[in-house]
Amino acid sequence: MAPRILLARHGQTEWSLLGKHTGRTDIPLLDEGRRGAKLLGERLHRSPWSGLPDVEVRTSPLLRASETCALAGFADRATEWDALMEWDYGAYEGRTSTQIQAERADWVIWRDGVPEGESLAQVGERADQVIAWARDSDRDVLLFAHGHILRVLAARWLDLPPSFAAHLRLDPTALSVLGWAYGDPALDRWNDTSHMER
Repeated sequence: MAPRILLARHGQTEWSLLGKHTGRTDIPLLDEGRRGAKLLGERLHRSPWSGLPDVEVRTSPLLRASETCALAGFADRATEWDALMEWDYGAYEGRTSTQIQAERADWVIWRDGVPEGESLAQVGERADQVIAWARDSDRDVLLFAHGHILRVLAARWLDLPPSFAAHLRLDPTALSVLGWAYGDPALDRWNDTSHMER
């Protein structure tokens, strides 16, 4: 059986808390985000994960993801990969959906995209690149990245269009697992934040 893909969304930042589109702006975690990253790490180092001794780790090079990776205890095994960077929101970087909809009343990012940034199709192509790499691996992989790219990655894992990601909510420091059911790609776990309840 081909390996699984474990997904870890980065911890809370000021912009994610405010609902701002945070693509390539390199901002740090809030204290709550650091706490969440540590709790996620503690969880992954307990049974049944037991530190994932054979897992291959990749992280977005953006600070909020790489810091989450480090605080979770996987920095020594992680390789940075630009394919895991968040959607480039172009002219909508740093703006909330409410602010954008004040100018474009029916705007939805998954349908309408962003000016001067990446198209959804381009984000989907990056997700496909990550999936192809993971399927060629001989072991499970753990990815530290961002909300929209991870949602698109899950949609593409299921062989659905990137726009299906609109239906997959993903909270900060959530753990998700892309796996298999009867030989077909499946969601084994999605948006699991139970470690934050401690």
